[in-house]
Formats: sequence, C-alpha cells, structure tokens
Amino acid sequence: MSRRQEIADAAISLLAAEGMRGLTHRAVDRVAGLAEGSTSYYFRTRQSLLQAAVERLAEHTTADLTALRARVEAEPGRDGQVEAVAEVLGEWLTTTRDRQLARYELSLEATRRPELRRVLLDSAAGVRAVVTAPPT
Repeated sequence: MSRRQEIADAAISLLAAEGMRGLTHRAVDRVAGLAEGSTSYYFRTRQSLLQAAVERLAEHTTADLTALRARVEAEPGRDGQVEAVAEVLGEWLTTTRDRQLARYELSLEATRRPELRRVLLDSAAGVRAVVTAPPT
C-alpha cells in the first residue's frame, strides 16, 4: 500500500469517527502514525485530501464488487449468488462500516461543495461501470 493510500485510509477512519469537523491534516497524521506535516506534503489542500478519501473509497468498493461479481458468476444457483451478496452487504455494515460512515459524511459535505460533488459523481460512475459491465 502506498503512502497516499495509507493517508486516505486514515482520513476515511477519521471521517467515520469524528465527522467532517474532525478531519484536519494534523489529525490524519496522528491517526496514520506519521510525522506532523506528512499529510500536508502529499495533499496540500483540504479539497485534495477529501478527493483522496473519495477516490480511496471508490477503490475499496470497486475491489469488493469485482470480487463479488467473480463469485456470483462462479456460483451455479441463485441461492449461492444471494448468499454472496448478503455476505458483502454484511461486511459493509460491520467490518468495513467506517467506509459507509465516511461516505455519508462526504456525501453531506458535497451538498455544499460543488467541487467535491463532482469527485463523488466521477467515482460513482467508475463503480457503476464495474456493476453494469457484461458478464465475463
């Protein structure tokens, strides 16, 4: 995992735990266990840090959905497919719940920040492409 991904993951955790107000470059440094100023080095502005979090969320979601799609295509019956989808949804609501909370925080913030809204829409388009791609 790259340093940028590490920082983005820390920002996601921070958004989930403390909301948008708790997201600062220094707080991300602390959560990531990095020297003060590291986050600012990689992401100079708050907007670039928010964009990194959105893009990282899209990477995680795309990976989850790609794995789900492969499993569903490999399952011969409907019951196996339903079980696979249920497992992913269960994971999203438990193990990786922070990602969902961060996504909600970012979505709310995007109602007031058009530049963030654009990043969210672009990342959603990428995830949608994975979901709607024809079977392999």
